[in-house]
Amino acid sequence: MADVKMMEAGEMQGSETSSGNNVMCLLTDPEGEPLGSSLYLPQNVGPPQLQEIVNKLLSNEERLPYAFYISDQELVGQLGAYLQKNKVSVEKVLRIVYQPQAIFRIRPVNRCSATIAGHTEAVLSVVFSPDGRSLASGSGDTTVRLWDLNTQTPLFTCSGHKNWVLSIAWSPDGKYLISGSKAGELIIWDPQTGRQFGSPLTGHKKWITGISWEPAHLQAPCRRFVSSSKDGDARVWDVSLRKCVMSLTGHTLAVTCVKWGGDGMIYTSSQDCTIKVWETTQGKLIRELKGHGHWVNSLALSTEYTLRTGPFDHTGKTYSSPEEMKAAALERYDKMKGNAPERLVSGSDDFTMILWEPSVSKHPKARLTGHQQLVNHVYFSPDGQWLASASFDKSVKLWNGITGKFVASFRGHVGPVYQISWSADSRLLLSGSKDSTLKVWDIRTHRLKQDLPGHADEIGARMVKRLLLVGRIEYLNYG
Repeated sequence: MADVKMMEAGEMQGSETSSGNNVMCLLTDPEGEPLGSSLYLPQNVGPPQLQEIVNKLLSNEERLPYAFYISDQELVGQLGAYLQKNKVSVEKVLRIVYQPQAIFRIRPVNRCSATIAGHTEAVLSVVFSPDGRSLASGSGDTTVRLWDLNTQTPLFTCSGHKNWVLSIAWSPDGKYLISGSKAGELIIWDPQTGRQFGSPLTGHKKWITGISWEPAHLQAPCRRFVSSSKDGDARVWDVSLRKCVMSLTGHTLAVTCVKWGGDGMIYTSSQDCTIKVWETTQGKLIRELKGHGHWVNSLALSTEYTLRTGPFDHTGKTYSSPEEMKAAALERYDKMKGNAPERLVSGSDDFTMILWEPSVSKHPKARLTGHQQLVNHVYFSPDGQWLASASFDKSVKLWNGITGKFVASFRGHVGPVYQISWSADSRLLLSGSKDSTLKVWDIRTHRLKQDLPGHADEIGARMVKRLLLVGRIEYLNYG
């Protein structure tokens, strides 16, 4: 097997852990689950040989790509060179973590391919359709625009709001688009025609801060979504009934973010420093997560990419029925989640982040410290293995998405970093800053891969001018 001679540790006697140029290693998945017993590996073994070993031990019919990490540092050369460079002792069993990699690879953005004009005021939100073929944008000009990405031309201009469009969200099956405004109203749009379904949904007393759909693997066709507002409430709506079916009340200050998790629970964060967990049959509060000392600004789920794209992946496969979509979405979700619980991370004005496993415990799994100013945005990589955070301290930080352990700092921005986004293959991270630039970071090398200037104004979580370039930020999310 690729010139690798292996021997199970159970067959060895005594406490000796190395023999000649061999090193005793234990292959584990990212959750720490061992892949068989410990093995003696020659020091000239590298990623190609390790990939052969893992594929064989997992009995993969089709050879799949893997990356290998020792103490969160990727192994890119021979094992012996790594041990010598990092002065790693071989007196103990060496743990090597194998991580599945996307079978496709995203081409890094290196230039602005087009500027799509149309909005007459600042663009406040941009979101790609789950299949990656269309883009929706909301603006201070009170309109929602739908764009065809193949032709880079506008499809529809959707008019109906009376105030700024602050938040938009596609249903995971791509059948609906919801937009929320500063006036607190929500509008349901048909992406195929650009027309409005019925009258605006009213009930919130202040502006909309977030929208999240019920995952496609739980309900198909998609019908329910949840909205959060500065009025302190979250509301669950049914697009078929066109009305609010549940009110989630209990926060004492503005709700800043809302997420509908893959296990069916809804998570809301607030300026009251808490995160609340709600069940979705009657809207009852089932858990409260406390730990932050200031406003909670942002939430992210380890399964978020899969939840947002539903049944759609890089193959471009289409589906003939809602049942087929639901089955495909469930298969993708189960594969991504594995046997581990869904993880949640929160970013706060207290300069920290907290990693949670809400289905397991109300207590933090890990507190992530290191930022020197408020944490504005947090985001898991599509494979859930990494976690990135953006802060007003002008830095982006990378963390282990499972343990919360700090991995690296990305520095280069000269202004607060407002927003981050991942490539669909989890190999690239993109950040947008008040300094008017976008930067692409390489996760393997922890270095800047591409600097993307060109915006004439600051790039914020809710302020972007060149739609396609910012669209490409999220297009990386789809692949």
